[in-house]
Amino acid sequence: MRIGIDGRAANWYRGTGIGTYTYQLINHINKVDSINDYMIFMPHNCNNMINFNENFCMTEVDGHCKDNFWDEINMPNILKNKNMDLYHVPQNGIGIPEDKKCAFAITLHDVIPYRMPQTSSERYLKLFNETLPKIISMCDGIITVSNYSKNDIIKAFNFPKDKIFVTHLAGEDIYAPIDKGLCKNIIKKYYSINEDYILYVGGFSPRKNIIGLIEAFSMLLNRYKKEIKLVIAGKHGISYSLYKKRCEDLHVEDKVIFPGFIPLEHLPYLYNGCETFVYPSFYEGFGLPPVEAMACGVPVIASNATSIPEVVGDGAILVDPYNIDELCNSMYKILLDKTLKEDLILRGLVRSSELTWHKTAKDTIIAYNKIINR
Repeated sequence: MRIGIDGRAANWYRGTGIGTYTYQLINHINKVDSINDYMIFMPHNCNNMINFNENFCMTEVDGHCKDNFWDEINMPNILKNKNMDLYHVPQNGIGIPEDKKCAFAITLHDVIPYRMPQTSSERYLKLFNETLPKIISMCDGIITVSNYSKNDIIKAFNFPKDKIFVTHLAGEDIYAPIDKGLCKNIIKKYYSINEDYILYVGGFSPRKNIIGLIEAFSMLLNRYKKEIKLVIAGKHGISYSLYKKRCEDLHVEDKVIFPGFIPLEHLPYLYNGCETFVYPSFYEGFGLPPVEAMACGVPVIASNATSIPEVVGDGAILVDPYNIDELCNSMYKILLDKTLKEDLILRGLVRSSELTWHKTAKDTIIAYNKIINR
């Protein structure tokens, strides 16, 4: 097989969900496949992040990273005279060429703009509604990241079930248990966080249920008498002011810390330093942060909604994201019950070890083969 992959997101947006996915997919296909030929489409003058094997070649494409990911990635690469069997666009198909010269595959991570349109940006929502139906009609196969997303895609687009392939994601190798004392010292040095803390890492979209987390934490402070903070890490989105306002209304503004975007090299320390990681999202196509936290050996509380139970398995406490009392009680139990905490840590480590990029890459190659030979 001769496969082309749009690798722009791996270079421009590493550290985001789609950027990390694209990078790790290419990286691990390079590790597991020495038979098929791959052409990776990358921006001009990009850093060669991967030591490619002889069956890989890079094709430079025009373009510059803009402030808006979807604006830039929506410019399709030119596939003239590339003689490929299949071309794969990992970023929900956005930027797929209009001129079809081979089989097309996309990774469609979720259909959140259809299910929860009020939580998507106007730019992405417009792209999704106006562009995605046409993209889907051009696809010979769709790769997605959970069985839950697969069922959502079938419902949203009436796309054939046997042309949708599930390839679960995984945490990166940097996420592993690290000495807690060392981590706390690093977090204190760079972020001035001195106390024990409960952690959330992820986006600031309303679907992440950060308001619910703040309310549950406020209730926890009335019961838990030791010093504890809530750290809500991630790039401040348009909802940030709402979260700050809710903290002020509940009089917990001095207990909730918003450190902003955390560089990739610091994330393992942030995870390892926390008492528990909480991910109460209303909707996820996959949800990598709970997997990263489990891989670091910290107890995880996660939502029982959408794909999250499929992702975390029995490695986390699952709660109803709409039930603030249940979320509060789960945090309280972990803080007080050492046996429960140790059991969750062990089960989380086992579950996270079952999700590997090696398997993601192999499952993707199998999907390529089925799409081409169908």
